[in-house]
Amino acid sequence: MPDFHDSISPPSRPVPVREDCWSEEASATLVDAWGRRYLELNRGNLRQKDWQDVADAVNALHGHTKKTHRTDVQCKNRIDTIKKKYKVEKARVSSSNGALSSPWPFFERLDALIGPNFNAKKSSSSPSPSPPVALPLLPHRKNPSSQAIAVPPTAVALPQKRSAAAAAMDESYFRRNYSAVAAAAAAAEADEEEEEEEEEEEEEEEEVEVEEEGEDEGRGSEVEEGEKGREGMTRLAKAIERFGEVYERVEGQKLRQMVDLEKQRMQFAKDLEVQRMQMFMDTQVQLERIKRGKRSGSNDMYS
Repeated sequence: MPDFHDSISPPSRPVPVREDCWSEEASATLVDAWGRRYLELNRGNLRQKDWQDVADAVNALHGHTKKTHRTDVQCKNRIDTIKKKYKVEKARVSSSNGALSSPWPFFERLDALIGPNFNAKKSSSSPSPSPPVALPLLPHRKNPSSQAIAVPPTAVALPQKRSAAAAAMDESYFRRNYSAVAAAAAAAEADEEEEEEEEEEEEEEEEVEVEEEGEDEGRGSEVEEGEKGREGMTRLAKAIERFGEVYERVEGQKLRQMVDLEKQRMQFAKDLEVQRMQMFMDTQVQLERIKRGKRSGSNDMYS
């Protein structure tokens, strides 16, 4: 009895392959072209025309096929991905205090281009050691029934003036409590910022890993296409070789048939010539007999 789960299992689908995979040589050309234009603009943002010039520079060396032809949008997205990869490598190298070096081939080039800006942004985004102090305000609640109901005035005892020691104790207690509250708020804010930075770094690492996986898949697909191309060329060569062998056999058979026909023609001509000579000899013999018969008859008449 067949398994029901096997009969309804969905068919396997091929893994999608990215069409915009970049080779290391094309990426190096892109980084060089973008770096030159970036320095020409005094480390400013590139416009659409600038990105088009960068894409033209990449396509001049690597855009010989439709698959490797790049647009300005693809070049901009690739540079963004390379920047994210640089941030991850820079954080790893910085956390090791110089003990590690990045094996990434574009790290030194990116560090020379956007390293100063990256360090400036990182220092400006760090939290300040002294957060601003703000005193909590007590909420003022308005009694809606105070206007409708008149409250008769009552005698209120005024508080007596406290001593200086009590006032100093209250002030120190308030300062201690407020300092603790401010420190807790600053610590909570710092924790939130650290969590946000960690989430951003994790997202950037995931994007870089996805990009690297896409590049690996693209390289694998290119290798498979190359193997398929070589296999196709091998089949074509074998087919041409078989066609040559068949053509050689056909031509040999045709030549043999022509030789046989020529032999038959020559034999027929020879037989025909023999028959003609035979007929000629028979005719000559008969004529000679007739002449001899006439001569013998004429001799008998004269005798």
